[in-house]
Amino acid sequence: MKVVLKNLTKRFPSRDKKHPEDVIAVNDFDFTIPDGKLIGLLGPSGCGKSTTLNLISGLEKPTKGQIFFGEDDVTKLPPENRGIGLVFQNYALYPHLTVRQNIMFPLQNLKGEQKMTKAEMNNAVMGVAKLVQIDSLMERRPAELSGGQQQRVAIARALVKMPKVLLLDEPLSNLDARLRLQTREEIRRIQKETKITTIFVTHDQEEAMSICDQIVVMKDGVVHQIGAPQDVYDSPKNLFVAKFLGTPPINVFEGEVKEGKLLIGKETVLEDVNVKDGKVFVAIRPEGFIPNEEGKLTLDLERIEVMGRDISVIAHHPLCQNTDIRAIVSSSNSIDIDKEKVRFDLKPEKVFVFDSASEERLF
Repeated sequence: MKVVLKNLTKRFPSRDKKHPEDVIAVNDFDFTIPDGKLIGLLGPSGCGKSTTLNLISGLEKPTKGQIFFGEDDVTKLPPENRGIGLVFQNYALYPHLTVRQNIMFPLQNLKGEQKMTKAEMNNAVMGVAKLVQIDSLMERRPAELSGGQQQRVAIARALVKMPKVLLLDEPLSNLDARLRLQTREEIRRIQKETKITTIFVTHDQEEAMSICDQIVVMKDGVVHQIGAPQDVYDSPKNLFVAKFLGTPPINVFEGEVKEGKLLIGKETVLEDVNVKDGKVFVAIRPEGFIPNEEGKLTLDLERIEVMGRDISVIAHHPLCQNTDIRAIVSSSNSIDIDKEKVRFDLKPEKVFVFDSASEERLF
């Protein structure tokens, strides 16, 4: 099911008497979510991603704009009539019901032509239970399940009616690191098997980039960039997107362009830069550093962290905004830890130049 958002806006009345103007949670959001794709709404807390999900689900009414499922305008339709499946951050399972009964609950409320026989309900429940691999736990109650198993029950309950759109609101936040990794892979597998259009809300950029077909990067209710995860990582439109995506985070320096040369301090780190002269921000991905004793950028070496196949060089520079500069290089490189300075050349494709005022990307 294709989902179309047109000029979607949500304002909340301010409760601050000193600042009585409305709070804009989502601001003029235009986006078409292709049929059968997994889309990630990504951004820091308060960016509007969960509000957007609530607008799509019908739990919130938009101040302005329209929502279409396919060709149908569902803007004023109540949630129960939209054909959605919704999974929350907390699993919201009924503690007194078994796994089977929890999954079956949405089917028992169907009426009219949608009403199912007991045999049909049992078949549907077992089908989704096998899909999420909990068919051996059907007679247990939520208290007898691990966090990951409870999350699978919540996903199965959302899927059992075969919704047009599946909405996931930070579904992995309550899981430990290993379970998060396992469950996000399961979500991707389930989505590929069912081909249900899925919208996944998260503040964790690693989660979004690893499983989503497209990501929507948001801040303060505004969409900053939409695209395939790797494309957004490789070509951030502005400094916020560049800083938000990537682990370790991108290294941001205060720099300057002079006669086609990019300078950090007095060192020319790149030449033939097609940007007019002036102050800029220079952002370098951790993997963009090439160790070279005659390199163009000099950093103050602090320490080295060995990570197996890679080495993380921790350094400092007076013009860097980051507390620590992290350069990720191959373990085959030899770094003299007794020296106070370390020098690097830079990979041009891993260096981004941003306007110092607007923070929009220039190069």
